[in-house]
Amino acid sequence: MCRGLDSLPITCLERAKELKALFGSLLQKSDHSITGQLKKSERLRLNVDEPLKWKESFEKLLTSQNGLCLFRAFLVSEFSEENIAFYLACEDFKATKSSKLAAKAKKIYDEFIGSDAPREVNLDHLTKAITKENMEQPSQSCFKQAQAKIYNLMEKDCYPRFLKSSTYLELSRKTKTG
Repeated sequence: MCRGLDSLPITCLERAKELKALFGSLLQKSDHSITGQLKKSERLRLNVDEPLKWKESFEKLLTSQNGLCLFRAFLVSEFSEENIAFYLACEDFKATKSSKLAAKAKKIYDEFIGSDAPREVNLDHLTKAITKENMEQPSQSCFKQAQAKIYNLMEKDCYPRFLKSSTYLELSRKTKTG
């Protein structure tokens, strides 16, 4: 399972804290500027309405870099960060060149699906069996069913809890009142 906050890159934790603070201060400023609050190389492009867009759909949350970072930090706090890590590993895998498919597929399988996987995701027996069979001839779609199951799990379970989390509710409240 998840190794807790230690498994999340420190930059993502720092970014989540910065985002929370930045959205709060951004909404308090009349000119909506955030310059000077971050190093030049780390400046974020923030839209005041961004947290409200995350509520529109799970897809909008995942396609927002800031939303994804906050969602990932939320999953760490819920000890289920392996789900988003697996989903993102599958997305990266789809873009892998065919010469590296087998090695990358084995790494993902060993980390997230295998019986002794350190960050095992919650998949039913049939999906695991299909994925294991797909590993015999790895292709960009060998994790398709497993990724879809984890996506649906996050969309139906984790995403609604994220929208009810104190961090998200505070951001959206500040956005609405700002």
